[in-house]
Amino acid sequence: MSIPSPRKLFVTTALPYANGAFHIGHIMEYIQADIWVRFQRMQGNEVNFVGADDAHGAPIMIAAEKANVTPQQFVANIAAGRKQYLDGFHIAFDNWHSTDGEENHELSREIYRRLRDDAGLITTKTVEQFYDPVKEMFLPDRYIKGECPKCGAKDQYGDSCEVCSAVYAATELIHPYSTLTGATPVRKSSEHYFFRLSDPKCGAFLREWALDPKRLQPEVANKAREWLEGDNGLGDWDISRDAPYFGIEIPDAPGKYFYVWLDAPIGYLASLKNYFNKTGRDYDAFMADPDTEQYHFIGKDITYFHTLFWPAMLHFAGLKTPNNVFVHGFITVSGEKMSKSRGTGISPLRYLEIGMNPEWLRYYIAAKLSAKVEDVDFNPDDFVARVNSDLIGKYINIASRAAGFIAKRFDGRVATGWATTSDPFLFRLRDAAETIGTLYENREYGKALRAVMEEADAVNAYVDANKPWELAKDPAKEAALQEVCSRLLEAFRIMTIYLKPVLPELARQVEALLNIEALAWGDVDRPLPDGHRVNAYTHLMTRVDPKMLDRLFDVPETAGAPAAAVAPVTNGAAAAGAAPAQSDIEAIAPEIQIGDFSKVDLRIAKIVACEAVEGSDKLLRLTLDAGEGRLRNVFSGIKSSYQPEQLVGKLTVLVANLAPRKMKFGISEGMVLAASAADEKANPGIYILNPWPGAQPGMRVS
Repeated sequence: MSIPSPRKLFVTTALPYANGAFHIGHIMEYIQADIWVRFQRMQGNEVNFVGADDAHGAPIMIAAEKANVTPQQFVANIAAGRKQYLDGFHIAFDNWHSTDGEENHELSREIYRRLRDDAGLITTKTVEQFYDPVKEMFLPDRYIKGECPKCGAKDQYGDSCEVCSAVYAATELIHPYSTLTGATPVRKSSEHYFFRLSDPKCGAFLREWALDPKRLQPEVANKAREWLEGDNGLGDWDISRDAPYFGIEIPDAPGKYFYVWLDAPIGYLASLKNYFNKTGRDYDAFMADPDTEQYHFIGKDITYFHTLFWPAMLHFAGLKTPNNVFVHGFITVSGEKMSKSRGTGISPLRYLEIGMNPEWLRYYIAAKLSAKVEDVDFNPDDFVARVNSDLIGKYINIASRAAGFIAKRFDGRVATGWATTSDPFLFRLRDAAETIGTLYENREYGKALRAVMEEADAVNAYVDANKPWELAKDPAKEAALQEVCSRLLEAFRIMTIYLKPVLPELARQVEALLNIEALAWGDVDRPLPDGHRVNAYTHLMTRVDPKMLDRLFDVPETAGAPAAAVAPVTNGAAAAGAAPAQSDIEAIAPEIQIGDFSKVDLRIAKIVACEAVEGSDKLLRLTLDAGEGRLRNVFSGIKSSYQPEQLVGKLTVLVANLAPRKMKFGISEGMVLAASAADEKANPGIYILNPWPGAQPGMRVS
């Protein structure tokens, strides 16, 4: 390959917003980047792969307030749940940080000062916005609703209409109201700080940077061209927000804070600096080195920020600009778009909890990915077929057919005296290394894996032609059996090198089986030594059971709604075991033993957020803190009894060990206990259990 080595790489993924757990879109992006990073490391390149939580902004501030914790603690609670996802899917970041870390505060202020003082690209303008007189804060668009000024649809957000798709300013809404307090917002003016992206020198630089044919994917470059060459050109970028706001205060501007999208990408640099500080390395020297390469993996929804604002900020602050921004599409399920806000889609944690192999998903996603900005579709039937056919039927099959004979008949020793560089059997496999490596480098993972499976087909054809199980029946053909099986294990070793960026844990198991050091890309040309002893074959990977996909997807819609609990006993006769006097009180259920009850794990949980479920007359979506370092999403059929805002901040009782269930509206991760009457017409109320003061989230109910 012509790629220079060793290279010095700085690689990031988009920073997830710290208001919830990872969703499958995050995992897809991290897998894409992790594969590229692992391939680079196998090439002998230095890679610094970092991530962080995007921790600032009004939504974090408001969510923390509702949860009765500081924003810092709210973010810390979210961050505490990250590791199980990253470790679970073998995603190997070198460092994970937060945009609220001191490095990000320092770097954001330094970059701002350079843009203001050195580049002269900061200006101020007076802006009129909606202001909530009750909350005493300016309202971001997402916290304003009203009637669409174009079609009159009610309850539309402050920037666009979901009914007619019109785009407008929040101040154009008819009968606007604050979603935080319900108050009618008033117009109020404030001085805002702007990055002068409209300055001709910004446009000139961005045309040179973004339209470089070696820089961006063609479709991304075309979109950048539209933005740069549009009739109105580039507008100035509002980079400030008024207090109260959780973020970084702007230097020399009390009460003004950086808009989250200014300091969020700087979080890439801050995480790298934090990592270098931990490991005793020189961050400034690394970033000043002209040989350092900087790459960002992002979703297509944030292309504008990463291909215009971000490179312009860096360039005019005198810093290195990205070598490339790799943009990917969304992930869909059976052709349908998933929605984070509605809680729909594949739950990564559910995937792991039901015992599905994370490398099945890594392989399947990789097989679907290309260098284009295309959506990736997860089709359950295709998932089962592709994993079982490719990984088990083609790849694992090679080792399972050969390793047992080597262990049992030849004391585990391979015969590789034939394995010269000119050996025709190995030549094709080895010759594929450059093509497959180039495909990995260019993020054409689907093509790379197809190329590997073509090699697997050729190797399996060799198996069928030489039939080691037949050779094993003839004592006179022992040497031939050892050579055939040794050839197969050598082919399996080479194929493992090609698959290792995608299947790192399986590769580790193969390295243990073959009794060798960690495989690097250059090991393609270094066969196992003649007489090398391999270990006894152990099972490497199982087939996908289609029933697992049923557990992942097929869940009754009613799951997660509260079961009717026994209403309070209010008369002595009922307490003594007689039939209750009230006809709407449900009869006591059949007797159980203490062991039955102990299976149910009841926990105190705080309701940190609550909202109505669009399309449902009964359900509310509860976001619960059960003291476990993450937040849960639970649906409950209590809409008839409560307004969402009544429940925020309240404690309740959660069935914590109930298996997550997929409903029409999303995944429900447990069930809150509630009381209702047997006769819902006579007594239609449904009431959640509310522990006494003093109980804390996470306490067990017994």
